[in-house]
Amino acid sequence: MRESDCISLLRRAGCTEGVIAHCRAVRDLALTYASDPLVDRDLIEAGALLHDIGRGVTHDLHHAEAGGAICRSFGLDGAIVAIVERHIGAGLTADECSLLGLVPRDCVPKTLEEKIVAHADNLVKGTRIITMEERLAHAIALPVRQRRRICRLGLEVELFK
Repeated sequence: MRESDCISLLRRAGCTEGVIAHCRAVRDLALTYASDPLVDRDLIEAGALLHDIGRGVTHDLHHAEAGGAICRSFGLDGAIVAIVERHIGAGLTADECSLLGLVPRDCVPKTLEEKIVAHADNLVKGTRIITMEERLAHAIALPVRQRRRICRLGLEVELFK
């Protein structure tokens, strides 16, 4: 999927230019982790560009769930839908989703592409790349298990840089 197609879908979903700029920054960072031949660079590019498509509807935690629904309505590949639905922090378990008022499904990144996009999103605030320490400082209010998951995801993905 070409960048221009992804940007058109973001605009069609109601995303602002600020959200689009953030998605481009996440894509740029995500691609720095995609040099391994096992990684699908095209999937990472499309998934990173579209990861916040649900922000055209809402800016709360529901944006990942809404984004997945939007992607399905556009007929996008299930691998892209999974990246969109699983990019929050280092993912959410079905129990965590239920406690947060989301559909109770496992939204923890599984594939390398899902993990790379989630990690890149963790390290981009607006359009600025931040450190892992800064990310964890922003996550201080999260439960310990979620902060640990963010750390483990970061350590795993950083091996690909």
